[in-house]
Formats: sequence, structure tokens, C-alpha cells
Amino acid sequence: MSYTSAPSRSPDSTSARARPRSPLALLLAFLLGILLAFCYLALPTRNSTIGLGERFWSVASGRSIRFDVSQPLVVSRIQNLKRLETVQYTMDKVITGARENRIFPDFLAGDRLLMIVHGEAVAGIDFAALKAGDVSTEGKHLHLHLPAPQIFSARLDSSKTRVYSRQTGLLVGVDPNLETEVRQEAERQLQQAALTNDILDAAAQNVRSTLTSMLTGLGFETIDFE
Repeated sequence: MSYTSAPSRSPDSTSARARPRSPLALLLAFLLGILLAFCYLALPTRNSTIGLGERFWSVASGRSIRFDVSQPLVVSRIQNLKRLETVQYTMDKVITGARENRIFPDFLAGDRLLMIVHGEAVAGIDFAALKAGDVSTEGKHLHLHLPAPQIFSARLDSSKTRVYSRQTGLLVGVDPNLETEVRQEAERQLQQAALTNDILDAAAQNVRSTLTSMLTGLGFETIDFE
């Protein structure tokens, strides 16, 4: 009697069978697929040339760009005020101007003019000199370095300024420049009187009050002036 031996199995024949995947591997593969799909959907189309690795890192890292535009906005708002006139000083005064001769008396060679003047001096701050470095913010706290206050104008009101009297000597004619020089002196006196009455301090104080109201409206809680 003859026997036929059964074919022997190779030790590696079991590797040909499909091995079942573990649930953890399937879950990780599923999550990775969702993440890759999110990478393509989350990034703008203009970045389509970016590689898959860069897309993945850009989304996974979670970084974003933040722009702080509060300081330029504040500077722009203040500069829009341009020359802020905050105080006006008014003067009414009698000023006398005269031409005199060292030898002859006034009734022969003199020329005297008496003028009643009314003028106004206006002061404030010119914000055209404000620079970005003059403004610093920290949360809702703002520090502002203001330009120095100045007198913008010191001029006479022609409708309320008049020559009250004029006396000219018998030997001379009327000096056409005397009235102009008296007006110029009146404007100088007006500016000096305004400075004596602390017009610049008043201008700076009024500017601070105006800016405080404006800046608190922009959301700042405390404002420091320098």
C-alpha cells in the first residue's frame, strides 16, 4: 500500500493572509484624513502653491497675524484737528504815537496821533508737529506728548479801531507812516498783554480738556499729558 504525503506548509504562508487592522489605527487614519482636508479648506486659494507639509504646519501651529493700528489711528485723529484754537484774548487800549524834533517844539515840527484800538489774540496748539513717537498706548492707557502752545494771531479789529485825534506842527506835513507804526505797536502790545495774562497756559489747559473728551470717546480710560 502506498501513501501520499500531504503538502507541507511553508512557515511564511501565513503572511499571505490579510491581518485585521486595530481600531486605534483606523481612528488615527480617519482623524488624519479630516485634518488634511481641513488644511486645504482653511487656507486661501491663493496659497495653492504651498506644499502639503507647509499647509499642515500652518494650520496645526495655530499661529495668526495681529496688527496693532491703535497708535496711528490716534495720531491721525489728533492731527485732523490741525491748528486747534482754544483761547482768545481781547484788548481795548489807547495808544499814542508821535514824531518829535530835538530843536523845534511840537507845535512847529511835531506830529502826534492818538488811537483807540480793539484787538484779539488767539492761541492754541498746532498738531501738524505731532509725531507718532509722541503717542504711546498700553491697553486703555494713553500717554501723549503735546506740542508747545503758541499764539496764532494778534491782530486789530479795523471796524473797532480808529484815530481819536491827530496834531501836526505848523512847519511839517502829516507823516503817512505814523498810523501804520502805531498799529504795529498796538499789535505788539496786544501779544505782550496776552502773554502776561498766561494765554499759553490757558490754551494748553483747554487743549487737554478737548483731547480728553475725544480720546475717552475712542475707548481710552486714562490719558496722561506731557
